[in-house]
Amino acid sequence: MAVPARRVSRARRDKRRSSVWKMEAPSLQKCAQCGEYKETHKVCANCGYYNGRQVISVEE
Repeated sequence: MAVPARRVSRARRDKRRSSVWKMEAPSLQKCAQCGEYKETHKVCANCGYYNGRQVISVEE
């Protein structure tokens, strides 16, 4: 029967069991200009506005 050669340390064991590595869904908010959902602190991909002013021009 297979037996581990060395004991697994508490730190290594607890790192494996932690849930820190799980990703969370990005938080979304409505754009003030167009109302589309966008990620927080990012330029709106639909209209190009950020913080009340146009940052990039979007072709329609």
